[in-house]
Amino acid sequence: MSIRTAHKILITTAIVFFLFYAIWEIRNYPDPGGRWALLRGIISGVAACGLGIYLRYFLKSLKLR
Repeated sequence: MSIRTAHKILITTAIVFFLFYAIWEIRNYPDPGGRWALLRGIISGVAACGLGIYLRYFLKSLKLR
């Protein structure tokens, strides 16, 4: 397996886990710990979006080579 393939797999896995965690925390928002759960969910969602943008950039850079 090349380093590029491993990088794609790891970044994609991180995106999935960040999205799962964001959904988990936002669903826990009404329960105790409310505001902090919402904040963690929003931060995780933003991190997933950032990694998604990075993955797009990375895949485009691979096509240029």
